[in-house]
Amino acid sequence: MTDGVVPVVEAPPARILGLLRELGELKRIRSAGRAGSIADRLFSAAWSALGEGRSPEECWRATTAAALVATRMGDIDRGVLASLGIDGDAAEAILGRALEEAAEEVDPALLPALRDAAPAEATGPVPPFVALLAQQPRAGVTCPGRPRLLLEPPENHAEHCLMVAVYGVLLSPLYGARPEVVYLASLAHHLHNAMIPDSGFAGEVLLGNHLEPAFARATEAALAELPPPLAERVRAARAILPDAETPEGRAFHAADTLDRVLQIEQHLRAGKASMSYVLNDMALVHEGPVKPFQDRLLAAVGLAA
Repeated sequence: MTDGVVPVVEAPPARILGLLRELGELKRIRSAGRAGSIADRLFSAAWSALGEGRSPEECWRATTAAALVATRMGDIDRGVLASLGIDGDAAEAILGRALEEAAEEVDPALLPALRDAAPAEATGPVPPFVALLAQQPRAGVTCPGRPRLLLEPPENHAEHCLMVAVYGVLLSPLYGARPEVVYLASLAHHLHNAMIPDSGFAGEVLLGNHLEPAFARATEAALAELPPPLAERVRAARAILPDAETPEGRAFHAADTLDRVLQIEQHLRAGKASMSYVLNDMALVHEGPVKPFQDRLLAAVGLAA
């Protein structure tokens, strides 16, 4: 069955949610000596590569592969491995195993491109809007006439745009979408928030007829920071944003919606975790030579589950 555009597919299989949840945690993984989260830095690396003239196809491959690897390795990347004396084929083997393990739910059509991806590294300058989006918090949950629901710590707009780009690439085969277009539109769908603080749905309703012109002016101010050929590619990619009537629009809106909801779910899920789950399922006190002692200790003080 089709609707004249692509086969009608409303949603990806539910089993992919596990992978999307793991990727979403990259907004919250940080390490010593590095500013921001992994998602922050992948966003910056993506715009650095695009600004240097690398193609959106090369960039989506690099970003998506790096994000998948980071679900297993955290912030242990090529640079960290090299500093430990692990480089060349040994480093690539480790990263390759991490990619294969993380990619079990990835569409097989994407895997060859991800296996051959270049490193996702910021090697040049980035436009000023990149840092501003990394400093701009998301609004939380807002609704006209109701108090705002804030969940701390908030994500920022760089993290959200990066995650939508990765989700969008992974969902592109399902919708028959071009991943390079979905990726570029996703990275750029909140350019206006470099200038405009995020007031959420409630604030947008109050802006009324001023909303779209204000967003357009702020978006153009950000685009002016890009090399003209890249700015034109971004404008063209952003044409998919207004609706879900194209394959690319569907992939984008699926990715955007899932990231927004999974971000809130993460807070709610953490609040519901039980001690039994943490100790037994997640093996917080894991197997090792002192585990019998640790188990006796927790039982004695009443913390065993």
